[in-house]
Amino acid sequence: MAREMMYADAIAAAIAEEMQRNPDVIFYGQNMAMTERDPMLRRFGRNRVRIAPISETAEIGIAIGAAMTGLRPIVELWMSEFMLVAFDQVINEAPRFHYMSGGQVKVPVVLKAGFGFCAGWAGQHSNCIYHTMMGIPGLKVVVPSTPADAKGLMTAAIRDDNPVVYLHPYMLTLEKGEVPEGDYVIPLGSADVKRRGSDVTIVAVGWMVKKALAAAERLAEEGISAEVVDPRTLAPRHSSAAAVIAGEVAEYGFEHLRSPIRMVTALDASVPYSEPLENFIIPSEDKIINAVRSVLTHQAVSPLDPFRG
Repeated sequence: MAREMMYADAIAAAIAEEMQRNPDVIFYGQNMAMTERDPMLRRFGRNRVRIAPISETAEIGIAIGAAMTGLRPIVELWMSEFMLVAFDQVINEAPRFHYMSGGQVKVPVVLKAGFGFCAGWAGQHSNCIYHTMMGIPGLKVVVPSTPADAKGLMTAAIRDDNPVVYLHPYMLTLEKGEVPEGDYVIPLGSADVKRRGSDVTIVAVGWMVKKALAAAERLAEEGISAEVVDPRTLAPRHSSAAAVIAGEVAEYGFEHLRSPIRMVTALDASVPYSEPLENFIIPSEDKIINAVRSVLTHQAVSPLDPFRG
C-alpha cells in the first residue's frame, strides 16, 4: 500500500519507523526536542531524542563515538554548509575507521542536512557542497528527489554500517507524492529512470530532477523523446580533477577525439600502510604507459574513427 505524503514527512516517517524497529537508533541535533510536545520526544523519550548544542564538531564527534560503540545515530544538521566546520570528522575520520581497523570497527552514522535553499537565502544557505564529499572512500552520499525516494533512502542510510551523508533539497520540502507504507528500502548506489525516452538522456540530481522532468514534457511537444535518470546516490562515485577535465574535453572537444578518454587515477580506497598496496592504489608510470597503449590500440582498430579515410 502507498499513501500521499510530503517529502519532509516521508523522511520523518522513515526515521520514526527505524527507531521503532531498532532501539539502537538515536536522533539528535539542533532546534529539535525543544519542548515536551515534540512528537519524536514524546514517542521515544530523551534517551533517544535530544537537542544538541550549536557545535557541529561536537555533534558529529559524539555521533562517530556512539556509532563505534554499537548505536546508530542520526544527526540533524539542518544546513549542509554547517558541516564544513567539522569537515575533518566527515571526510577524514568517520569514513576511514572501518578500513583502518581491518573491518573490525563499524561507523553507522547518518549526517542529515538540507541544501540548495534557492529562495533568497543567499550565500550561507543556498549552496550545493556534495561535490566535496564525492570520491571519499568509505563515505556514501545520497540525494533523494521524490518523497518515496526520501523514505527508502533514509531507511537504507540508517541500516548501513558505514557513514552516510543524507542531503535533502530544501526546495522539495513540500513536494507531495505516493510513498509506500511499511518497510521500504532503496539500496544505496541504485539509480532510477524517472521517465523513459529514446532520443536523449538527461541525468539530474535532487531538485533538478523536477526541472528535468518538466523540460522533458516540453521537449515531447516538439517530438523529442527524453529519458530522465536520477542517480539518487552520488557516492560511491569516482570523483577527481581527471573526471572534470575528461568531462570538459568530451563536451567541448568531442569531435577531436580519436578514441575514448582513459583516466589514470588512484583507486577508490584509502591509501594503505603497506608499501606494495600503496603502489597498487596510486598511479604509476606503468599504468600511464598501459593506458596510452590501450588508447592507441583502440584508435588503430576502431571502425568508427572519423579521422580514418
